[in-house]
Amino acid sequence: MSQKRQSTAITGNLLYAQSGGVTAVINATAAGVIEAARGKGVKVYAARNGILGALREELIDTSKESAAAITALRHTPGGAFGSCRYKLKSLEDDRAEYARLIDVFRAHEIRWFLYNGGNDSADTALKISQLGNAMGYDIRCIGVPKTVDNDLAVTDCCPGFGSVAKYTAISTLEASLDVASMAETSTKVFILEVMGRHAGWIAAAAGLAGEGEDEPPHIILFPENSFDEVAFLAKVKATVERVGWCTVVASEGVRNAAGEFLADAGTRDAFGHTQLGGVAPVLAALVKEKLGYKYHWALPDYLQRSARNMASKTDANQAYAVGKAAVEYALAGMNAVMPVITRTSDSPYRWKIEPAALDKIANREKKMPADFLTLDGFGITAAARRYLAPLIQGEAHPPHGRDGLPKYGRLKNTAVAKKLPAFEH
Repeated sequence: MSQKRQSTAITGNLLYAQSGGVTAVINATAAGVIEAARGKGVKVYAARNGILGALREELIDTSKESAAAITALRHTPGGAFGSCRYKLKSLEDDRAEYARLIDVFRAHEIRWFLYNGGNDSADTALKISQLGNAMGYDIRCIGVPKTVDNDLAVTDCCPGFGSVAKYTAISTLEASLDVASMAETSTKVFILEVMGRHAGWIAAAAGLAGEGEDEPPHIILFPENSFDEVAFLAKVKATVERVGWCTVVASEGVRNAAGEFLADAGTRDAFGHTQLGGVAPVLAALVKEKLGYKYHWALPDYLQRSARNMASKTDANQAYAVGKAAVEYALAGMNAVMPVITRTSDSPYRWKIEPAALDKIANREKKMPADFLTLDGFGITAAARRYLAPLIQGEAHPPHGRDGLPKYGRLKNTAVAKKLPAFEH
């Protein structure tokens, strides 16, 4: 394992890059990185649009930003430096890309690389961490956790998840109050589709909106369970007859008994993931055809991960903390590790940051534990509530302007002068 501290008698610059889908709090992690590095006298470059920026030598000099601008990142959604979905192949399969990264690192005296992303990004970070020995350049690489899906292994939770969980629970609660008020003469079934390709963590968070059989969400559909049409329709019908209406929360990754996505758009992203989106209308059509109920459905999509105004304070604090810890690990000479969140107590909720080896995280996926799902597969258990509830605690509202809108930060993103020929691949 590469977690062992190495010699720290090196000087140079630190490169930070964001990867994959952004979160409401990924910029808080960026702020943690930059502020921690500034405190140590280390210059931070940021790669424009993730790893592609490193390959293209499109670097941003964060030292040109004011302290106030960096602090504002803590309450600003999106990816301040741009992100991308791009997965490096193995060194054996594409040595040219790795050679290019080394050329860029060397040209700009980059000795530490922090890659802020999820499962596939952890794999890329692991590969880059091995470059020093393979290509004769001293580089330390730290993976930094981020994903709304909460599916990273080892860490108790993922920065980004707590905020999307809060958004989902609040949206479920508020929409359900609307449905309840209209159910007598209008909508009987409301379906909310949430993100989650293989793991149902976000769908589970909707369960925090209410407790008890008659409180919404009445049905949660998880990707961990095969979709049973007969059982689903029976549950919807029984709920409407008993309560008068029914709220359903469905993960985008719901599959049928044959293992096929109910909402497969037929395209794939750069990581090879199936492009999803559209399970809610599929379910709505089924409800209309089989039960005849009037329905509404919603697909919040990007709204889930960009809702910084509704962010969890716990999540925002954890996002900042992993960025700060990543810098501390890098400057201490650590390599091929990730700062992860360790829960030390449920009540009161307490947590700490510890290093974990990237090879225990890369390309692994944490799904919902079986004891988090009710026996009928349509809800969450008390154990799931104990786990989820602390992650949405606290408000971290951004400052607002006179126009009533949040005052989000904007960086100058001053480019670093290029020193190498353009990269063609």
